Amino acid sequence: MITDGIVRTKLDNGLTVVLKPLVQSPVASLFLWYRVGSRNEVDGRTGISHWVEHMLFKGTEQFPPGEADRLVAREGGYCNAMTHLDWTAYFETLPADRFDLALRIEADRMTNSPFREEDVESERMVIISERQGYENDPEFLLSESLIAVAITVHPYRHETIGWPCDLQSITRDELYEHYRTYYAPNNANLVAVGGFDPDALLKRIEELFGPIPPGPEVPPVRAVEPPQRGERRVIVQGPGTTTYVEIAFHAPPAAHEDFFPFVVMDAVLDGARALGVFRSSPSSRSTRLYRALVETDLALEVSTSLLPTIDPYLYSCGATVRAGRRAEEVEAAILRELQRLAEEPVRAEELAKAIKQTQAEFVYGSESVTDQAYWLGFAETVVSPQWLDEYLDRVEAVTAADIQRVAQTYLKPHNRTVGWFVPERWNGGEV
Repeated sequence: MITDGIVRTKLDNGLTVVLKPLVQSPVASLFLWYRVGSRNEVDGRTGISHWVEHMLFKGTEQFPPGEADRLVAREGGYCNAMTHLDWTAYFETLPADRFDLALRIEADRMTNSPFREEDVESERMVIISERQGYENDPEFLLSESLIAVAITVHPYRHETIGWPCDLQSITRDELYEHYRTYYAPNNANLVAVGGFDPDALLKRIEELFGPIPPGPEVPPVRAVEPPQRGERRVIVQGPGTTTYVEIAFHAPPAAHEDFFPFVVMDAVLDGARALGVFRSSPSSRSTRLYRALVETDLALEVSTSLLPTIDPYLYSCGATVRAGRRAEEVEAAILRELQRLAEEPVRAEELAKAIKQTQAEFVYGSESVTDQAYWLGFAETVVSPQWLDEYLDRVEAVTAADIQRVAQTYLKPHNRTVGWFVPERWNGGEV
């Protein structure tokens, strides 16, 4: 188990520390997780968590701009950061005897980032350009609109990048307030995996992070998405020559008992995946959606999305419509496959293959010290260590009846939102 041998403690300032020593490992990985993402954003400040993530790369007095990245690279390591729906994480993977550098970087930027006005403005342009790059992708435009129509109340309705109007108007003081509220030890999990002595490392963590005072109480997320009461549809038009179809259903959160049947059901439809961020799973030509849409020349490719989240989110199926075929045909083919799951139990050999491949993807996606530090921090931040411990067993326990029940419960017409992206030449007639 990934959690075997971990040492877990909490400092007096509220920082949760999870250490997994692997004595023989020549490298070590540090992840610092903050419980903040687009889930914690309000109208008018969408995208602020991602923007703060950028600001923590603008340097401090101890590590001037670019210096932290340069030092990590000089020591043969790598580093990065990510902002998602429920969390923001910074990480460094380094040779074990250079690991102290990672601790010093993260302790420093937890409290000393200055948020200079000139940096705020330069990063505003960077992020707006990043968003404009996304807008060149029809699938982003369709997905953004689809999510905003499917989710009406919960902050998950905003993309992590934020809306353009908010990116234009968010101020330096608002960014700094967000930083001071959420980037504090009492709202963070520090995870380290690799070649270190846990007692010595914990002592060093206490030296660097212990003096940092806790932040204010984090505002609770009170929004609860109400049940959807009928199919919703959205059509997005834009430049291009290709039509896309995406269908989204409200889905259970990671901690829900239906989540793992959902994981295996998704493997039946579109192949197994690791759910982590460091491994991309190849598409499988033996899955139901591939055979129903690609092999029949209805679509060029198909994909699905299932995210483990704190609150209920969306499960989606998408397809790139082949030239000469119509969005209606592709939509109908996807819905036929979903209806089939609700009407017929998955065959025993198909279920066994989906379970075996899902378990294999999880194992492959948790091999390195970086993978393990990711998963330990993810479980600590989003669900629980127990969820991680039970992952393989709960996948193993999924039955054909579970999948049929989940399909009948969630893949219903009144729970879905259908989206089409159509090229601007479309005039309301045939797509």
